[in-house]
Amino acid sequence: MTTKAPPDILGIIAGNGVYPRLLADAARKAGVEKIIAAAFTNETDPVLAQHVDLIEWMRIGQLNRLLKFFNEHKVHYGIMAGQIAPKNLFDLRPDVKALLLLGKLKQRNAESIFAAIADELARIDVDLLPATTFLEDSLASPGLIAGAKLSRREEEDVDLGWKMAKEIARLDIGQTVVVKNGTVVAVEAFEGTNDAIRRGGTLAGEDAVMVKVAKPNQDMRFDVPVMGVETIRVAAEAKLRVIAVEAGKTLLLERDAITKLADRSKISIIAR
Repeated sequence: MTTKAPPDILGIIAGNGVYPRLLADAARKAGVEKIIAAAFTNETDPVLAQHVDLIEWMRIGQLNRLLKFFNEHKVHYGIMAGQIAPKNLFDLRPDVKALLLLGKLKQRNAESIFAAIADELARIDVDLLPATTFLEDSLASPGLIAGAKLSRREEEDVDLGWKMAKEIARLDIGQTVVVKNGTVVAVEAFEGTNDAIRRGGTLAGEDAVMVKVAKPNQDMRFDVPVMGVETIRVAAEAKLRVIAVEAGKTLLLERDAITKLADRSKISIIAR
C-alpha cells in the first residue's frame, strides 16, 4: 500500500460480484474509518450498501458524476473492485467527460479505459491503490489449492495453456484459455472468463484444463485476475478438471467456499 497507515476515507469503485463487499469488510478491519462506494445500476450488488458508510448509484459512463462524488467527500484513495460486464461497456451512455476521454483512446480495452480513468482521478488528487490492497491474504500462493494431484497429461496441458494465456494477455485479448489433450479449445476475448469457460466446456466435452494468468506487465490497480465461487460453479457445470492460476497475482475470494466447491466438483485448483 502506498500509505503507511490505512487512509481515513476510502472510495470504492464497485463492479459486480462479491469482491467490493469483501474489500469493504477487509478495509474496515484494517482500520479505515469511512468507506464510500460509487455503485453502478445493473452491475453492483445492492447488498454493498450494508457494508459501506455511503453509496451513490450511477450509470456506467457517468465519469463526471464519479469524479464529483469522490471530490465532494474528500476521497484521496480509491480502489477499483469487481468487473463491469463487457456488454454493459457497449451499452455505455457516456457523459461529456467520458466521451472526451474515450475519444482520445486509440484502443478501447479494459486496460486503456481504466488507465485513462485513473489519470482523471489523479487530477482530482485521488490515488488509485492496487486492487489487492487489504486483500493480500487472499492472493493465491504456489502449489495445489484443492482437489487431486494432476496427471502428467494435465500438467502438460497446464504448460501449454500457460504459454498461450500469457501470449493472449500480452496482446491484451484476454487472460484465460481452455485446453484439452494438447489442443487449445477456447480463448477468452471480450466475453469474459465465465463465458469462455462455458464455450470451452461445450467444445471439450469434459475434463478440460483452464488457465488464467495476469498480463506480463499487469497493472495491479485494475483488471487483476480474480477467482470466486461463481467461477468454480461455472467450471463445474462445464465439467472442467483443472483450474490453474498465477500465484501472487490472482485473488481467491472466499477461499474456503472455493476449495469446498472444487473438492465436491472433483476440480483441482493449482497456482504456479
